Amino acid sequence: MSRPSGDRIRPDSPDDYPYRLDLPTRWNDNDVYGHINNAVYYFYFDTVVNRWLIDHGLLRLGESETIGLVVDTGCSYFAPLAFPQTVTAGLRVSEIGNTSVRYEIGLFGEDGLCAARGHFVHVYVNEKTRRPVSMSDRMKRTLEELRL
Repeated sequence: MSRPSGDRIRPDSPDDYPYRLDLPTRWNDNDVYGHINNAVYYFYFDTVVNRWLIDHGLLRLGESETIGLVVDTGCSYFAPLAFPQTVTAGLRVSEIGNTSVRYEIGLFGEDGLCAARGHFVHVYVNEKTRRPVSMSDRMKRTLEELRL
């Protein structure tokens, strides 16, 4: 299968992402076709985004008054990944709004090639009311570190 063309879905390199996290694959990530099931890619997206937020003090599990809810996500697949590879997840930010942020994630196999590229949009809400709230200035400044 040939790779889709166009800048929006072109495969990237790990250097296109300011933050990278190595994720081990698991035996049960593979499906009957011998590669990582497409749904597992979204676990990788969730892991790299939330790990970055935790590491930067923007998410405190069970304590944060403001949390991000996923309102949009998508993925373009370029090549298969399979257990026992280690996947490198690259993270960047393409848009920062008042209450939302669009993360972009690249998943790379051990060969360094982009196997998938996706996005993940969080709308930040009050943890109790689930109503949108403005992100703090600190959060916006910290997110700028991931800006394209």
